[in-house]
Amino acid sequence: MNTDLIKAKDLLSENEYTLAAVRDNDIITSTERGVKPLLELIDAGRSLSGYFAADKVVGMAAAYLYVLLDVKALYAKVISRKALSVLEKYHIPAEYDTLAEAIKNRAGTGFCPMETAVLNAQSPEHALQLIRAKLKELSEK
Repeated sequence: MNTDLIKAKDLLSENEYTLAAVRDNDIITSTERGVKPLLELIDAGRSLSGYFAADKVVGMAAAYLYVLLDVKALYAKVISRKALSVLEKYHIPAEYDTLAEAIKNRAGTGFCPMETAVLNAQSPEHALQLIRAKLKELSEK
């Protein structure tokens, strides 16, 4: 395992972070849940090119965002099968502790709305549009 990936994984497990990304001595962390930290990076024009990332939960939506952010490799505590497929399709190596059929919503009563929103995404860019539309819909409720 790459030393930057080990560092990102350690940061995730030893702190309250939901995301840790490491490239040499540059470290990006977040305590935000869901896809929010990834969207914030995209909206800020940041790239994770060359970064090794660790994330608590990676569903299909997050996987597409990691593709857009150009992460070098990813560790997830929990990852969905469809997310793993997306990462494999775009040649992003992934390690994980738990492989789930799908990511459940926070209430545990169904599937994550972000995972559901991108089921028919044709590309990472299309997934981003679908994620933004779903977030807008959820904020209007």
